[in-house]
Amino acid sequence: MPASMKFLLIISSLLFCFNPDLSAQHQQHGVESPYVGQEQRMIKSLTMQEIEELKAGSGTPFNGMAKPAELNGFPGPKHVLDAYKNGALALSEDQHKKIQTLFEEMRAAAIPLGKSIISVEKQMDDAFKDSTIDSKGLRNYINESADLYRKLRFVHLNSHLQMMSILNKDQVEKYNQLRGYTSKDPCQNIPEGHDPAMWKKHNGCD
Repeated sequence: MPASMKFLLIISSLLFCFNPDLSAQHQQHGVESPYVGQEQRMIKSLTMQEIEELKAGSGTPFNGMAKPAELNGFPGPKHVLDAYKNGALALSEDQHKKIQTLFEEMRAAAIPLGKSIISVEKQMDDAFKDSTIDSKGLRNYINESADLYRKLRFVHLNSHLQMMSILNKDQVEKYNQLRGYTSKDPCQNIPEGHDPAMWKKHNGCD
């Protein structure tokens, strides 16, 4: 490439970088979507992580299915079992058996509901993609998805509720200490052994 052409390319690049009007053209006067890139998703309304979590019966999709219980001191069976396995929380043999059964029952109920949510969201996504959707169909998709979400949320919240009849007061207090809920700022005090990104997501940290 001739030196003169290289010089012109460099000058053009510099003008673009330092000219606010040129560099901001792609923002279209502030209407650029915060969802850029999400149009490539398999299901536009769900991340791949949420899809995997729904398939696994996890309570973490949709910014936390059981937050009203978890953040008000009602322990979750999975986290209690994890704490017991790590030696951080003592359980009797009977308690361990009951919590393990509760956890397995919760997952058994949550997994098919999660998979059904994925299916409905995929159908609605495809209907928009193919331009085959109408108001009646849209209402049906939304109602079905909302009903499944309602059932799934009950499954997760109810598992926390049932834990209160298995654990004693001291164990509940210990659980909340282990989870970091007694710290002044959970976003700045991540308990040891927790994934920072998941902890911040679960606690609504920015």
